[in-house]
Amino acid sequence: MEEVDRILIHSLRQAGTDIDEDVQSVKQFTSELIVEAVVRCVRVIDPGLGSGLSTTLPPGMSARFRLGMSLAQACQDLGYKGEIGYQTFLYSNEPEIRSLLMFLVEKLPRESAEASDQPAGKSALLQKAIATHIKAQLALPWLPPSCRLPLHCKTQSPGPCHSFRAQPLSLPYSLKAPSKKQAKEVKEYWRVHLLPVTSQPSQHASVPASLLENHVSELSAAQEWENEWNSQGLLSRLTPEDYRSRKRARLQKRIEEQLRTAAQPRPDTHGATRSTSDLTELLNSFGGTATGGDILTKGTRFTHSEKFTFTQEPEKAAQQMAAAASALPSSHQSEEDLKAKQEAELSDLQQQLQQLSVQMEEVGGDIRQLTVSIHQVSDELKQRELSNSEKQDTVRVKKQTIDLLPDAENNLVKLQSLVEGSAKRVVHLASQWEKHRAPLIDEHRQLKELCSNREMESSRKLSEIKDLHDKIRHSAEEAKKKESLYKQLITEYETLPKDVSRSAYTMRILEIVSNIKKQKEEITKILSDTKELQKEINGLTGKLDRTFAVTDELVFKDAKKDESVRKSYKYLAALHENCTQLIQTIEDTGTIMREIRDLEEQIETENGKKTVSNLEKILEDYKAIRQENSALAAKIRDG
Repeated sequence: MEEVDRILIHSLRQAGTDIDEDVQSVKQFTSELIVEAVVRCVRVIDPGLGSGLSTTLPPGMSARFRLGMSLAQACQDLGYKGEIGYQTFLYSNEPEIRSLLMFLVEKLPRESAEASDQPAGKSALLQKAIATHIKAQLALPWLPPSCRLPLHCKTQSPGPCHSFRAQPLSLPYSLKAPSKKQAKEVKEYWRVHLLPVTSQPSQHASVPASLLENHVSELSAAQEWENEWNSQGLLSRLTPEDYRSRKRARLQKRIEEQLRTAAQPRPDTHGATRSTSDLTELLNSFGGTATGGDILTKGTRFTHSEKFTFTQEPEKAAQQMAAAASALPSSHQSEEDLKAKQEAELSDLQQQLQQLSVQMEEVGGDIRQLTVSIHQVSDELKQRELSNSEKQDTVRVKKQTIDLLPDAENNLVKLQSLVEGSAKRVVHLASQWEKHRAPLIDEHRQLKELCSNREMESSRKLSEIKDLHDKIRHSAEEAKKKESLYKQLITEYETLPKDVSRSAYTMRILEIVSNIKKQKEEITKILSDTKELQKEINGLTGKLDRTFAVTDELVFKDAKKDESVRKSYKYLAALHENCTQLIQTIEDTGTIMREIRDLEEQIETENGKKTVSNLEKILEDYKAIRQENSALAAKIRDG
């Protein structure tokens, strides 16, 4: 059993159970260690089933009983057929625990993600330790600091809590633009001037939240791109770079169209001239066109008249500038006169501006009314033109009919000949069309069939491409798993003692195999000897019965004639009876010896179950339960 216990302990350590180096057999397992080992194995086998189970025994006896019942139910759900209950974990015995742990170790996945996620280097060991600590914290319910016991203080940190406030980070890489395609200036900025991630947020408590938010955004962007490429990118039959460039060009074109639509001048927006010009300049720079008057925008009659009215000629503008320069005050005028003149001019200009704005509003209203009336008149004109064209057609037909009335009979004959000729021509054209139609239909069918075949072929190739992408992704994941497993094995190999050679393990395995073969040969030999002895006993018993029957018959015949033979017959019957009793006694003795051996094995088994220590534990637990009940009753009475 020592080898079995070592294998069990090694497997439990790989599953995440914290077993001391001093523990060498299942007999040394305590109740706490048994509970932790079973919970770890259940979590590895079925994470959903073991997520709600605690790896530590609670201090209260009622909670311990509930945990034991939950563990027993979880093991039964996994398929354990042996007898199991809360006593298996709280009052354990060696054989039951060994059989239970062997069942759980056999249920552990061999080539699963759990095996491939083993530590592979110092960073991976640190990540595994962090993940284990987080899982242990998530498995326990959160309690306020005032309600925490000393046991909870080990797993739930009493430190302050911070709100989740993420801030944008600048990282020296990007999923959309790899570092190989970045300019030298950008790389220089990253290397010299870019602050570390921990120094970029305004508050140090926002660093974890910012990192998590940035990581989640990158993951979501990568997942969205993968979904878009698998759904639309493959159908476009383009490379990823071409698909991205075409999508970028399409988006740029849409933005430019929206901006050009917004840059169109409107009649009712007179104060937006500056913003419209700025937007036009932005469009020129955005689309790569020349600035100035190269863009011809569509405008209404009012906008053209407005441009004509308020656009001044260069010569007139120069004259006005000269007049304004001559009207400037001389240096000998006082500042008060200047201020007075400026105020007077400002008031005059404001009055003129108000008058002009009123006039513009009036003109705008008149223009709107005229525009509406023009639209109405144009609609009426179109309707009149349509009605006139219809009337002209009817008049022309009636005129032609009236012209035909004087010579009606001849005209009817001519019309009939024309109709017959038209019918013959239609029949002739139909026959010619049928001659051309048949090969065209055949060609259309062939082309349609060829197109459908090409579509089927393209869809089949597309499905094959998708399958290849899936296989590539699975192969990449499998390669990562194999690589991490290789690193883990290398790490384990480096941690193994170097003084033990591989030949020693090989010799030990060969010795175990040879011992098993010898035991198997001995068992086979004992079974064959037992069978031969049983056959010999059966043959001797049959021979004895036959001999006694023949002797009994011969002696009985002679006993009727001779008195001495009669006495010998009685002795023969007594001898047969005594021999039968002797054989029965020997068989009963063998049965009793077997029962004695069975009872001795049962005694050893019961001694291994630690019945006395378990009874003492049960009495202690019973006393603890009574104390808890009395304490609860006292609280109820006090309450």
